[in-house]
Amino acid sequence: MTSSRLTAESRQQALSALEASTSADQELDVLVIGGGVTGAGIALDSVTRGLSTAIVEAQDWASGTSSRSSKLVHGGLRYLQMLDFHLVHEALTERDLLIKDLAPHLVRPVPFLYPLEHRVWERAYVGAGIALYDTLASMAPGKRALPLHRHLSRKQMERKFPDLAHDAAIGAVQYWDASVDDARLVSTLIRTAASYGAHAASRTQVVELTKGSTGAVNGAILEDLETGRRITVRARAVINATGVWTEDTEALAGTDGGLRVLASKGVHIVVPRERIKGQVGLILQTEKSVLFIIPWSRYWVIGTTDTPWEQELTHPVATSADIEYILEHANAVLAQPLTRDDIIGTYAGLRPLLQPGTKEGTSSAKVSREHTTASPTPGLTVIAGGKLTTYRVMAKDAVDFAIGQRAAALPSITDKIPLLGAVGLDAVRRQARPWASKFGWTPQMVDHLLHRYGSNLRDIVALCQADPSLAKPLEHAPAYLRAEISYGVSHEGALHLEDLLLHRTRLNYEVLDRGLGALPEIADIAAPLLGWTDEQKAAEIASYTARAGAEEAAEQEPDDATAERTRLAADDVAPLKPLDAS
Repeated sequence: MTSSRLTAESRQQALSALEASTSADQELDVLVIGGGVTGAGIALDSVTRGLSTAIVEAQDWASGTSSRSSKLVHGGLRYLQMLDFHLVHEALTERDLLIKDLAPHLVRPVPFLYPLEHRVWERAYVGAGIALYDTLASMAPGKRALPLHRHLSRKQMERKFPDLAHDAAIGAVQYWDASVDDARLVSTLIRTAASYGAHAASRTQVVELTKGSTGAVNGAILEDLETGRRITVRARAVINATGVWTEDTEALAGTDGGLRVLASKGVHIVVPRERIKGQVGLILQTEKSVLFIIPWSRYWVIGTTDTPWEQELTHPVATSADIEYILEHANAVLAQPLTRDDIIGTYAGLRPLLQPGTKEGTSSAKVSREHTTASPTPGLTVIAGGKLTTYRVMAKDAVDFAIGQRAAALPSITDKIPLLGAVGLDAVRRQARPWASKFGWTPQMVDHLLHRYGSNLRDIVALCQADPSLAKPLEHAPAYLRAEISYGVSHEGALHLEDLLLHRTRLNYEVLDRGLGALPEIADIAAPLLGWTDEQKAAEIASYTARAGAEEAAEQEPDDATAERTRLAADDVAPLKPLDAS
């Protein structure tokens, strides 16, 4: 296996390998466009089949939908209402595979309450549905990953969630699903793919799809957004996994065919854990969507909304109306109502909603319930739709589709490939005790580190042993060690301060000041690792500060159009190129 470290240097090596692909003997088998969970899963699936593979992302890894989800790994109770038993079974199988084998450090069980308002018929109806949910999970291979559901009386429910309004429910059904830090899942997938030899380059935008003499797509022209350098890449198969940007990427092939994708905005708010007394999550039905109140680390994540998004795709933002909608529906069941003053952060993401059918001119398509794989023109495969939980199935389908008949001889094996940090997890859990004693880490800090890094905690320890100052918490964000900032650059490919505050940590919405208090210390740690001059460090601090201010101001605006104009007042640190650029 090659190194799993993502660094500025490994990125340059990946770009050099891509540049060399124009030689006939170095042509790639697969080029993946898009560094969200689907693209990352495709890269891992492809490279572990023995295919030469590269993945490029125009922004930071997971910077789109895949860092702004509800952070749930679940079967989707609502699909049972649609009688889509196959999809639920598929998702539950993937959920359990992640918990048991592939990513037990990242994906953790979470109990949820489904409150009941009617004593007889609703308990029977909901209970039967959740019993079916458990039955479908039991059909997955091997031992059950999660406990069975149970019915709770009103008193039992109140013990589990004291801040549930007494008149909100007569009892509840408790069931289990799981949660994950979505951005960490993506970066771990990318690093796992890199460890098997995949070339990975973030901040690298596809600006053109190239075609050979037969008219088939045979590669792409990329722009390194850090330097402005353009690179031509050759690949036998190009896979478009760009989510809400699917149609924009398809258009680069000069075809009208492909998939239709609409963007729907989902907003979440974040409140401190101590603000709501409860040990479990809640799932609630609203007139527009499902509302989750999810226990997550040191806080609660509450959402989501589901509204059409018609603005530019890079910077969706929460509006004042979005925040009030979530507060209103959460307060309908909370004994101690939340106010805007309780909110420490918000985030907004765009769901890529796959539209029925394909565009005229699409030669073939394979529809698999929530996701579809298609070929708008020879040499180009497009995949869209799906959900975080089923990323591995989507990846398998995309690679199968792209390589055609070769798939029979090179089947997917990702159901047997643990992600980085999973192997040796139990041993490192035991080894963590003396490390905690040596460095003065609390049990909460050790749990935090194991959840984020798994057995790769050994790398964090090595950094702390080499420089004991890194073993200390950040002064103004003590939930994170200084070593985690160093690791984000030296192992996880962060190139800018916003990468560290948005995706390697989640300080952008985990603390009230969006991480601005910790920014100078974070910059001091990152600057020497990235070779920044004092002027570059100051520019990075100014860029993130402007971004944080624009996001905060946008939250006060009444509608999407106004909020977006306010957000776009802050320039991007590495702006995307217009996709029609020459």
